[in-house]
Amino acid sequence: MGRVDGKVALISGGARGMGAEHARALVAEGAKVVIGDILDDEGKTLAEEIGTAVNEFGKLNVLVNNAGIVALGQIGKFDMTKWHKVIDVNLTGTFLGMQASVAAMKAAGGGSIINVSSIEGIRGAVMVHPYVASKWAVRGLSKSAALELGPDQIRVNSIHPGFIRTPMTKHFPDNMLTIPLGRPGQSEEVSTFVVFLASDESRYATGAEFVMDGGLVNDVPHKL
Repeated sequence: MGRVDGKVALISGGARGMGAEHARALVAEGAKVVIGDILDDEGKTLAEEIGTAVNEFGKLNVLVNNAGIVALGQIGKFDMTKWHKVIDVNLTGTFLGMQASVAAMKAAGGGSIINVSSIEGIRGAVMVHPYVASKWAVRGLSKSAALELGPDQIRVNSIHPGFIRTPMTKHFPDNMLTIPLGRPGQSEEVSTFVVFLASDESRYATGAEFVMDGGLVNDVPHKL
């Protein structure tokens, strides 16, 4: 039996990268998955690959708020249009996903909301200020939502990937960061947590943070 047999999941930003891997992993464990993405062509390709359909399945059990973007700039010179876009996608998009899904999850008797934050949601990073701000906010939003939705048996948790190989990071060298496990992560190593949180195996976890970063945030940067 699959770990998420009979569950219906919705994934935002599911056309490529980590979102696509989450979709594959959930389908492999028995879920029906609907993906949403602005990349319509890639999304259609993935939907065909994993055998899902973008129509009503009659219920919703799992929401993965995965869509996210980043913008670079210095304080004092930051393009505010870029700031607002990152906040809109990463933070407001996460909230809207929850807002749109809660009624269906209540009708289903409960559910699991998995909000994709980042290790930048538990530390700072230069030049990516709206990304850091939004990922910290997603972390906090997950906790407030967990408190409110717990009585409805809707669990809300955040996951915090580190340096993961995706289309967004394909140009970065492997040794860009000092990672205790010695390498960047792979998307499927994040998806294992998504499947766990989508399944009933995690039925007593809510308002929690799950970090998968190869130990990166444990180290204090230092010169040799």
